[in-house]
Amino acid sequence: MEHSKDINEEENLKNENEFLKMKLMLEHGAEFETSQTKNDLPAGAENDFLNYIMEWEKQAAERKTIKVYDRIERPRHFKLVNEIPDNEIDSAWDELDNYLNKYNINLAVCSPNINNRELYRFVTEELFDYVMNDIFIPGGMTCFPYDEFYPDHIYDNSRYTTDDCIKQIFEKDPLTLLIWFQKDNIQLNNNFPLNEDEYKNIVNRFKSLYNDIQLNDLTRIDCIIDNTNCKVQGGFDVALVLPSEEIKVKGSWLVEFNLDDYGYWEIYNVQIEGINF
Repeated sequence: MEHSKDINEEENLKNENEFLKMKLMLEHGAEFETSQTKNDLPAGAENDFLNYIMEWEKQAAERKTIKVYDRIERPRHFKLVNEIPDNEIDSAWDELDNYLNKYNINLAVCSPNINNRELYRFVTEELFDYVMNDIFIPGGMTCFPYDEFYPDHIYDNSRYTTDDCIKQIFEKDPLTLLIWFQKDNIQLNNNFPLNEDEYKNIVNRFKSLYNDIQLNDLTRIDCIIDNTNCKVQGGFDVALVLPSEEIKVKGSWLVEFNLDDYGYWEIYNVQIEGINF
């Protein structure tokens, strides 16, 4: 009997989930992927997620706003950042961070170049006055990325270069997606001008020549930003594996970005020494 009850509850949850999905699609334009394969997400977990989205949409539709300082009940015990000595700033930041988390607010940061003193300053001098959507759902978290307020372009462009450009070239899997690239007028060594598809085709043709590609070392030497242009340079050590031999290539690389009219950096030039594309 207990097993039958569990099956009925599971079936009821699945039916409710389908109803909630339909409601979200009709009222809010939500889209859900359909698949013939079995959905591995338990019905209960999916139900919690769908109800969370429903409640978020309901509160968002009210368009209420509130200052962060008011949301966290206007604390008065946090000192000014210049009143905190260096040997106390880490614990002061931990206390402030934990206090924010109690009110389901989180400050995230990607750049490793931002220290705790700057995070403390940013929260107490800027984030406290920030007007946020007045949405509160138990268990939900409002996350503020520090990097969106103060981007670290040197860190970001260096990471984009190694992770989303050079490493993608020196891995055996086909290149299927380009991010941080211009749509056209891309240069790859002497190949110019290329659109996104042409760039991918050239890289994938290079990959197809080898049984395996092993990137042994990838270093970044420098990143220089000059107004709307950015140059990132480094070195590499790669093994290009054929059935009967292994070709080792070492050299330098250069990736250049342009800053577009919307404030986004886009790769337009990739130069890799010793590689024939």
